[in-house]
Amino acid sequence: MTESLRWGILATGGIAHTFARDLKANGFRLQAVGSRSQHAADAFAAEFGIPVAHASYEALVANPDVDIIYVATPHPMHVANASLALNAGKHVLVEKPLTINAGEAQQLVDLAAAKNLLLLEAMWTRFLPHIARIDQLIAAGTLGRLLSFTAEHAQKLPDDPAHRINALELGGGALLDLGIYPISFAAHLFGEPEAVHADARFRDTGADSAVATVFRYAGGELATTFSASDTRGANRAVIEGTDARIEIDAVWYAPTTFRVIASSGEVLETYESDVVGGKQFQAAEAERLIGRGLTVSPLMRPDESVSIMRTLDEIRSQIGLVYPGE
Repeated sequence: MTESLRWGILATGGIAHTFARDLKANGFRLQAVGSRSQHAADAFAAEFGIPVAHASYEALVANPDVDIIYVATPHPMHVANASLALNAGKHVLVEKPLTINAGEAQQLVDLAAAKNLLLLEAMWTRFLPHIARIDQLIAAGTLGRLLSFTAEHAQKLPDDPAHRINALELGGGALLDLGIYPISFAAHLFGEPEAVHADARFRDTGADSAVATVFRYAGGELATTFSASDTRGANRAVIEGTDARIEIDAVWYAPTTFRVIASSGEVLETYESDVVGGKQFQAAEAERLIGRGLTVSPLMRPDESVSIMRTLDEIRSQIGLVYPGE
């Protein structure tokens, strides 16, 4: 950490706990938490040694001792909660996906730009050391010309219709919770696809339980992804080039190992990760940017977040997935 910003945590669910745990373990300054109830805020604050607990999100963003807000609410609430923080003059790190559609994403990006504030999507994979090393290898030409990417993110999650993952009104489904990981990384490698093909299966609630995609890009590159909430997958990924490939082990989107394998079969490099946690790296990037007066990260640009939402919108159009209120 190069700076010491004061973090506010907006919401107290599971992902907020993971984020706060990683930040606390790595010396970041957790200043305040906001919840919809004083009891939940107090319990969260006690667990992580946070000085101030607010019984509303409005009180949290109004706290003058908070510099940056981490938004950890369900997807459909992101646009309202992030707007609340931006309008209060706070920098914002928003849990992925940034919103539930491209229109909302552009709305947030425009607001942040007008306020000259940081808006960063918390796609934590982008900021991990093993991904940084992969980026270095690609930039150095080790793989030659990139040709393809394939990855899956499949977990056996609860079947309970009331669970968030299965509730359409909470933006539930495999696509936005799980599929966004490989789809975002495909965008990182190749940009926005010129052609999208998608298919899916669904739960009785109407939420998608599995989504398969094929993307084609302007240079002829191809990417395939599979995400599911009803089955546990191998959760590996492969990046292929003309000269070599990178095989990323499970779980590929979290700190893990990978190998660089030449077309001849020779193993050129084996990368081992000793990272514990991982959410701290996106927080460090936010602090680095703010400390330097910057509002755009080269690792996860706001316009790229909007582009990814456009791809997700196209997938949803093809599989017939519509969220309440859209």
